[in-house]
Amino acid sequence: MAHWPDDRIQRLFNIKLPIIQAPMAGSSTTEMAIAVAVAGGLGSLPSAQMTPAQLTEALIKFRTATAAPVNVNFFCHAPAVNDPIVDRQWRKQLEPYYIQFGIDREVQLASANRAPFDDAYYAVVEALRPEVVSFHFGLPSYQLLDRVRSTGAKIISSATTVREAVWLEGHGCDAVIAMGVEAGGHRGNFLTDDMATQVGTMSLLPQVVDAVKVPVIAAGGIADGRGIVAAFSLGAAAVQIGTAYLFSPEAKVSKIHREALENISDDGTAVTNVFTGRPARGVLNRLIREIGPLSPLAPAFPFAAGGLAPLRAKAEAVGSGDFTNLWSGQSARLSPRLPSGQLTEKLAADALSHFSRLAASTQ
Repeated sequence: MAHWPDDRIQRLFNIKLPIIQAPMAGSSTTEMAIAVAVAGGLGSLPSAQMTPAQLTEALIKFRTATAAPVNVNFFCHAPAVNDPIVDRQWRKQLEPYYIQFGIDREVQLASANRAPFDDAYYAVVEALRPEVVSFHFGLPSYQLLDRVRSTGAKIISSATTVREAVWLEGHGCDAVIAMGVEAGGHRGNFLTDDMATQVGTMSLLPQVVDAVKVPVIAAGGIADGRGIVAAFSLGAAAVQIGTAYLFSPEAKVSKIHREALENISDDGTAVTNVFTGRPARGVLNRLIREIGPLSPLAPAFPFAAGGLAPLRAKAEAVGSGDFTNLWSGQSARLSPRLPSGQLTEKLAADALSHFSRLAASTQ
């Protein structure tokens, strides 16, 4: 009978399958996390766009549906100040689009909601005790991290380089996510801002495995059983999968985003900072092609999104995703189109079938 070559993550998180649903802010839902957890994987709840009250509600809903472990994900970026000079330069860059849509360039813009982990979020963790707490963009302060650890939660974070992985292990992570450049959404980088040297999953993963002692979770470009087998062959103890879950009915994905995903090509995404101010992989569209993909004029995270908000609203009203962040990894075309629970089970079954055939061929 086929078995997983490495079960450290299953034992660490007390889960049946070494499959983690990526916590995709804005697209993941509580229903998705529940379905994945019931199927035996690790369901994840993104908090970057939730208030502490909303996160509390989501965790209570999860706990009501299943006793399975849950992962709660937080951003831990250093909050930036909206620089008025940079903001004016950004609006000047966007001015032709404002003129096209008849928008006043001086219109007052709402600030984006991307709150980093703080005392208020910690209070939710302390009260509801999620089994896994994950971070993006490094780790929070020592004081907050120690308080999270005191709840008994396992702590993980994303690394985009070997140096970041070693840093995370040295700061007490129980496992490290090796995030290849193929991954959709925001890069997890925190010790480097150089996007030109970002590493692919299949190169980064074995180097991280060799450099740290904690289990490594592979992320980026993995969307089917073949990708899972490849990751395990290179030393992964689990995989984190995001884009494949965007096709599920549980995903909170607009019609525009879904159509973009359905029609994506293998080279149809890029790493860009024009939507939020931080590099993230999404489907190529008009904005990326014309002022990106990486613009030195983009305001610091998350303020770039404010200037785009009225443009996005105008374009989406006529069915266009020209100014919308359509996050996607590079392997969207490989993704099965299934509900989240069935997808989790199929990914595991397909991987185990590959392992079984490999084992039989060596006998």
